[in-house]
Amino acid sequence: MDMNRVSHFFDALVFARGYTVELLDTIPMSEWFTMPVGCPSHIAWQVGHLAMAEARLVAERIGGRQVVEEGILPAEYLKLFGRQSVPDPSPANHPSPAEIRAVLDRVHDVALPILRETADADLETFVPGSAHRFCRTKADYAQWVSHHEFLHTGQIGLIRRLMGQKFVW
Repeated sequence: MDMNRVSHFFDALVFARGYTVELLDTIPMSEWFTMPVGCPSHIAWQVGHLAMAEARLVAERIGGRQVVEEGILPAEYLKLFGRQSVPDPSPANHPSPAEIRAVLDRVHDVALPILRETADADLETFVPGSAHRFCRTKADYAQWVSHHEFLHTGQIGLIRRLMGQKFVW
């Protein structure tokens, strides 16, 4: 039996997040603001960016939710972790790693039912709003969110290796 596209996109996002969490669980929160020599980012920025992106890509673009107004995403995340933001190594200028992780989890808990409940027939619906480099339809956003997660999980993996940790298989 062929799986419908929504199930495929849902499973891809669940799989990507599982891998992200597996890596995050190997990195002490005390090291989340470490920026290894030559590395322009840190774990806290990557995690905050993933939370912000999932809120915008799934809850907002696919689900039509107002992510800040509804309390799904703190407003400061758009500035701290948005597309044009620059990772700042100062913990004083950010929520704590535990708070960032809690937002990542909360956004995911909101996004998954939105994605699961999207009708396959609605996937070709054009999503109005600001232009996105890769996405125009709900299907585009549903596919991109897991690809985007893996892109940043790769960066998390590299950062942890630059911090001296062994690879995870």
